Amino acid sequence: MGYTKSAIKGVSWMSGLRMTNRALTFVKIAVLARLLTPAEFGIFGIATLLLSFLQILTETGLNVVLIQSQKQIEEYLDSAWILSILRGAFIFLIILLSAPFVASFFNTPASLNIILLIGLSPLIKGFINPAEVRFQKNLTFNYEFLFRTTLYFTDAAVAIIAALITHSVYSLAFGLLAGSILEVILSFTVVKPLPKLKFNNNYLKEIFHKGKWVTAYGIFNYFSENGDNIVVGKVLGATTLGLYQMAYKVSYIPISEISDVANIVIFPVFSKIDQDKKRLISAFWKSTGVISFLTIIAGGIIFLFPKEVITVILGQQWVSAAPVLRVLSIYGIIRAAMGPSSAMFLALEKQRYVTFMIFVRFITLIITIYPLVIYFGMVGAGYSALLSSLTEFPIILYFIYKISKGR
Repeated sequence: MGYTKSAIKGVSWMSGLRMTNRALTFVKIAVLARLLTPAEFGIFGIATLLLSFLQILTETGLNVVLIQSQKQIEEYLDSAWILSILRGAFIFLIILLSAPFVASFFNTPASLNIILLIGLSPLIKGFINPAEVRFQKNLTFNYEFLFRTTLYFTDAAVAIIAALITHSVYSLAFGLLAGSILEVILSFTVVKPLPKLKFNNNYLKEIFHKGKWVTAYGIFNYFSENGDNIVVGKVLGATTLGLYQMAYKVSYIPISEISDVANIVIFPVFSKIDQDKKRLISAFWKSTGVISFLTIIAGGIIFLFPKEVITVILGQQWVSAAPVLRVLSIYGIIRAAMGPSSAMFLALEKQRYVTFMIFVRFITLIITIYPLVIYFGMVGAGYSALLSSLTEFPIILYFIYKISKGR
């Protein structure tokens, strides 16, 4: 059965979704960057560092397992929902207990209340109906488009309205919580079937067995993605962290616009042709070529005109982030080009490959981040991120070689 037509439709819908999401994100950032200071963005960034770490630490790989499996979602649904609820409650509890220590570590007492407030998000999202993953599994990306666009719009609208009224960093948290609440509501009103409070121990074991590599991947990926943020926030302070994180967003938004759309679509497509290795490898190289070409164009514009890009999007108060923006644009291009490899490895249930790739990137970052930040400041964090992504490249080529040889 050919999936080219489905893939093209999927890319079209997901491109529309990403364009809509990025447009909303652009408006949200452009407005908030003029209402809030870099220090306030840094405070929110510190809060989200803890939240994202706990989400990754407790990641079960559920969605990946549901997409990979040839079984119907209904067989896993009830067990998956209970697992999701327990995970959300656990994250919320840990945030309550650890928030004072995190605020103290970064020497930012103002971040304490923000950390506690956004801690409600995982508790709420734990009740989301896991069946919403069937939009991707069944390649019905038109429904995914409508579903996600509604959530993105709600998050952005609430955050902007709250910021216009309060001029407070809490507006970012309000947007996050509004999106979380709406997702739970929509997952039970527009997604079928509905889960029940019962579980099958065998299905839980299968989820944990297949998802353990996804969990390990997530942990290493978190530190490889956020190790620079942690060091910048600790060594250089909340204001510099706000500048660095905003530069990262500006550099990665147009690039991930291309790569993330493609990867969302090609993962389930690759999963459906995983038995035909020759066809899979061919599809992988075609995807990589197209993504690389497009991201070089997007990243090249940011690299050549960093000050102009920052001034237009964020305003003059953020222009000191221009040097690191240039470095991060190269990092974004490399990461985007490597994206299809992870999708292919996951489609083949080679989660350990992806985990090892991220582990290598993580080790490189750990070794280089502190001395480079001390010596080069904020730009040094960008250099460390760039070096860490380059070390993945030979690992990816080796794993592709193994797959092509049937090993």
